[in-house]
Amino acid sequence: MPATLTGTPSHRMILRIGMDHAIISFGMLASLIGEFGGDIVAIDVIRADKTSTVRDITVAIAEPRFPAMIESLKSVNGIELIHVSDPTFLLHLGGKIEMQPKMPVRNRDDLSKVYTPGVAKVCTAIHESPGKAFTLTMKRNFVAVVSDGTAVLGLGDIGPAAAMPVMEGKAMLFKQLAGVDAVPICLDTKDTEEIIRTIKNIAPAFGGINLEDISSPRCFEIEERLKRELDIPVFHDDQHGTAVVVLAGLFNALRLVGKEMKDVRIAVQGIGAAGVSIIKMLLAAGASRIVAVDRCGVLNRRQVYDNPMWNWVAQHTNAEGIGGTVTDALAGADVFVGVSGPNSVTVDDVKGMAADAIVFAMANPKPEIEPELIAGHARVIATGRSDYPNQINNVLCFPGIFRGALDCRASDINEEMKLATSRAIASAVTDAELNEQYIIPSIFNDKVVKAIRDAVVQAAIDSGTARRIPPEFRK
Repeated sequence: MPATLTGTPSHRMILRIGMDHAIISFGMLASLIGEFGGDIVAIDVIRADKTSTVRDITVAIAEPRFPAMIESLKSVNGIELIHVSDPTFLLHLGGKIEMQPKMPVRNRDDLSKVYTPGVAKVCTAIHESPGKAFTLTMKRNFVAVVSDGTAVLGLGDIGPAAAMPVMEGKAMLFKQLAGVDAVPICLDTKDTEEIIRTIKNIAPAFGGINLEDISSPRCFEIEERLKRELDIPVFHDDQHGTAVVVLAGLFNALRLVGKEMKDVRIAVQGIGAAGVSIIKMLLAAGASRIVAVDRCGVLNRRQVYDNPMWNWVAQHTNAEGIGGTVTDALAGADVFVGVSGPNSVTVDDVKGMAADAIVFAMANPKPEIEPELIAGHARVIATGRSDYPNQINNVLCFPGIFRGALDCRASDINEEMKLATSRAIASAVTDAELNEQYIIPSIFNDKVVKAIRDAVVQAAIDSGTARRIPPEFRK
């Protein structure tokens, strides 16, 4: 059965509107909003009298049609458009996170324990035995979310200050989903050595480092160096978080269509940070027929590229020697994984894939091909968007993987732990639940973080990277 998909309005705004009832009715206003495809989802009366009302009207509408609707409302006699508010901006006023103490300081005795003089003996204990920092400070549950703002979402290099809302959001999700305390740290430098040096200098306060939105190929060196030079987990979420969730979704998609990882041909488009990590994860999971595609076309083993990671990818993929463009890579392919840009794949490209094709078109905010266009030609379709089924979202990965790594005080997040995370995410979808519209669990599925945490702890123990064995894992 081919997939069927329907997108939903993606833009919500709150319109504060005054209405003169002698001239216009609410029904007329609602009809006007409806002409632009707007959907009224909430109405709050702010003020009302015998002749007029002021209401806050929340409207969901396709973003390209919103400006025209606003201009039309302004032109209608009897309507006063007082204010337009974006609920997303309102949620960000003053930032989205704050720090709270775990206990109140109510008197001098409390003060003497949490601060001077009592704190001195705790400092001395840590000085004499540095490992006690994990038990006597917040280090045991504390992650730094670090970015330089050079590759933020689909916005590119927008700088460290503009990256802060994303990093705050990640800190919120760490806490809400996994109980991990996290702090956003946005660095005002693009210098690789300075970034590495800064993170190393702040590392004593943290139990883990989550790198985020750092441009390729610099992100590879930054992560690799920090992993070698620090004794706490360092995880570049844009690379590995995306790859882990892609693999989880692919495990279930292949289970649904009855194909094996070792047999399918997989075309990966967009060989940046996420694309490289996806390929490495696919290889670790047993895939052997991978074709990598970027702007230059299909990567092949006979070519030498300026990007060292492309050279690595070329030597580990495309054993069949396919050349050309993404069209050639997709001809007869079983799976397409896109982490590139919008509208880079055509309907004919998808029609040329093998039967029961699997398409993960994950470019954001616009995918490589609109899902509606291929609903009759691909068996399973996934995107990076929340308004379509099967959202591939790294939020499914990073809270649980850090929860597990912190709980066993892992010195690293290795391939075994990442593979265990993919299998844990996939296992959250039961055989009874699995279908074309549901190959990946919701981020609000409360079983996911626990399943990941347990799988990560066990993998860390088995691979020798755990420095503490939680009680429930002791034999």
